[in-house]
Amino acid sequence: MTTITPLAIPEVLLITPKRHGDARGWFAETWSRKAMAEAGVEADFVQDNQAFNARKGTLRGLHFQQAPHPQAKLVRVLKGAILDVAVDVRDASPTYGQFVAAELTAERGEQLFIPRGFAHGYCTLTDDTELFYKVDGQYAPQTEGGLIWNDPDVAIPWPLDGEPILSDKDKVLPRLKDLTARF
Repeated sequence: MTTITPLAIPEVLLITPKRHGDARGWFAETWSRKAMAEAGVEADFVQDNQAFNARKGTLRGLHFQQAPHPQAKLVRVLKGAILDVAVDVRDASPTYGQFVAAELTAERGEQLFIPRGFAHGYCTLTDDTELFYKVDGQYAPQTEGGLIWNDPDVAIPWPLDGEPILSDKDKVLPRLKDLTARF
């Protein structure tokens, strides 16, 4: 049976599929619409994405898409490990500006469900890290936005030894206090 655990912001869920193993290896059901609906999650995933990160300390995010093309995500690690982070950017939310984080590993098979209205980012904890994630909305570059990874008002304790490896886009994202996107 899959274990579904709400985090400190209860809409963000840590999902740990049960692995059924024998001498050949193991099998796990990584997505069940029925099980997730029973946990209160209604997501109609429309796209699967895969990302490879060559070096430990690669930081991607914090990204989101706003209306009319918001996205929920279900993230898991195929190889390596990450610290996965979700920041609440929903205007009327009592947890606006707060974050939750979970370590996801290929070894344990955890997944993180990040609902619409959250900025998402991760930092690789190992070299050669590979992720797979589902989204419930098509990519729409005209609605994408983000938060700077080191915003002091959010204060995420990223597990870094020195500076992260960032894209040029992620180096210039705004702080939470300057965010113009609305959910």
